[in-house]
This record gives sequence, C-alpha cells and structure tokens, in this order.
Amino acid sequence: MSVTINDVAKHAGVSMKTVSRVINREPSVKQETYDKVMSAVAELNYQPNQAARNLASTRSYIIGFVYSNPNAYYVIDMQNGILSECRRRGYELLIHPCQKDSADFIEEITALVKHSRVAGLVLTPPFSERPEIIRALNELDIQYVRVVSSDKGLTDVHNCVVVDDKGAAYDITKHLIALGHQRIGFLSGGEEHGSTGERRAGYEQALLDHQISVKKSLVLPGEYSFNSGVEGAKKLLSRKNPPTAIFASNDEIAAGALFAARLLGISIPEQLSIVGFEDSPFSRQTWPKLTTAHQPNQTIAETAASLLIDQLKAGNAQASEGEPKRFSPELVVRDSSGPVSD
Repeated sequence: MSVTINDVAKHAGVSMKTVSRVINREPSVKQETYDKVMSAVAELNYQPNQAARNLASTRSYIIGFVYSNPNAYYVIDMQNGILSECRRRGYELLIHPCQKDSADFIEEITALVKHSRVAGLVLTPPFSERPEIIRALNELDIQYVRVVSSDKGLTDVHNCVVVDDKGAAYDITKHLIALGHQRIGFLSGGEEHGSTGERRAGYEQALLDHQISVKKSLVLPGEYSFNSGVEGAKKLLSRKNPPTAIFASNDEIAAGALFAARLLGISIPEQLSIVGFEDSPFSRQTWPKLTTAHQPNQTIAETAASLLIDQLKAGNAQASEGEPKRFSPELVVRDSSGPVSD
C-alpha cells in the first residue's frame, strides 16, 4: 500500500495539518518540527500527490511557462531551470508554447489562466516585453515574473529578471576592437525581441567610445536562426569592402555565418573573426569554437521561478520590492576571434 500523509503524521508524532504545512514549505514552521517531519517523509519514502493537492486546495501549486522562441536550446534551458525550482519548492510546471504572431494570443493566455488553475506565470521574450500582454495579465489579476533584456522604462521591476544584453554586447565588441578590427559587421535577430535592440546598442556604443563610426551598411536585419546567419554573412562578405569581423546576435546566427564563410573559402579567424552571444551548444559544436558571451539561462530561469514562488507564498505581487534580479553575460574568448589580418 502507498504511504499516506496520515502515516507520515503518525510516524513523526504530529498532526496531518503540520505535515501539510511542512510539505507546502510554509515559513511559520519551526526548524525542529520541519526536520522531524522531513525525516519521517524520507524514512517512509512518502511521495506527495501534487494533483490531489491541487484539487483539494483552494490554492494552486501550478506555474505556467509561456514562450515563443525559435532557439530550442534556450527553451530547453528555461524549462529545465523552472522545473528544477518547481520540484525544489513543491510546485508543478505547465509548459505552454505560443506563436508570437498569433492574432488571438491574449485570448489564449486568458483561457490558460482561467481554465488551467495556474498560480502564476513565467514569461520570456518576446512576450515578456510586450505591453499589451502585461496589461492583460494585470487585468486578470494573475501573478507573473518576466525575463527581460533591459529595465529601461519599466515601472514594475520588482517582478523582473533583467539580463544585461547591452553591457555584454559592449564587451564583445570591445574585444574585437582590441584585436584591431575597425570594420565590424552586425547580424541582428528578430526585432520583436528586446535583446536585439539592446545587443545592437551595446555594439554601437563600443564603436563610438573607440572613435569608430557606425556604418549602417554593416548592420543587417535578420532572425535568430542559422539560415539568417548564412544569408546575412553572404551579404556582408560580398561587399566591395567587407568587414574583418562579424558580431552575430546569437550563437545560432554566428554558426550560420561561419558556415557561409566556409562556403566562400574564408579562413576563420585568420581572414575573418566571428563572434556570437549566449554560449549555447552551437558555440561549442562549430569549428573553430565560437567566442561568445556566457548567458546562464538555466540559472536565470531558476531565479525567475524562485521569485514567482516567493511572491505566491507572500500572497502579494508587490511583496518583492526594490531592484530587479540582474544577470550580466560574461565574455568567453575562443578560437573564432583573432587579430585583424594585414
């Protein structure tokens, strides 16, 4: 027979209500009581039935992860990070992919909140950076935490995890400049992502700070995809005066740019330096391996989930005040960047 919460209570010498408070990690439980109950849980190998708990309680223990991102590695890291924190804190995870261009997205999210009993949502770009979505969530009175690329213009920073894309892009560009590069191409990701504008801003600021003019002909629009990197690099490298280095907005774009350079017989990094962003597996699966910025997506996701659960337990979306949680991707120098050729 399976072990019940009543068995745990008898074994620990406490009430069923106390066991429930310990399992739900309520802050008012004394450490001695917590240790006694958790020892009984371990000895009896008790497995709480999360589905039953959700049905029996007026409080939900389900967190929703809503996303639309073409980068599979990013999505997997975010899922794993949120799931890890949910398991640690006694919550379930509902994964809900959406289409960023869907005309009825607001209705879809409204239905999710009303019919799935989610306690709160973790939002990632581009949804986390769209004002109309945030307004709809506020009207639904649902708690949420969003991962964003900048806190510029935000008034609700208490429930944001901010990634300093601009600062990291500045460091990457400065690295190329230090290697002697003056003509540095920039391959953008999708404009619906705030990260695209922030990374481009960091690139441009580094150039200006080093007295290098920003040439619009070297900045190309694109998407966060391998094919976008291939096409963008071909365009840049076909110019009469091509760049000596290419800064791609993520590693997938950079891998595509590297592929295009190979097709054109261009040696990396002897004739052309290529750098990416995020330090995804793409950056280590290419040859040569890509110089990039390490963005700890799984840790970012864990932090977002932890912040949301803290707010849910406090019972108030404004429970966390002050500065947002911040992450600064760090430069990782590998073999794809080198001194400018004579």
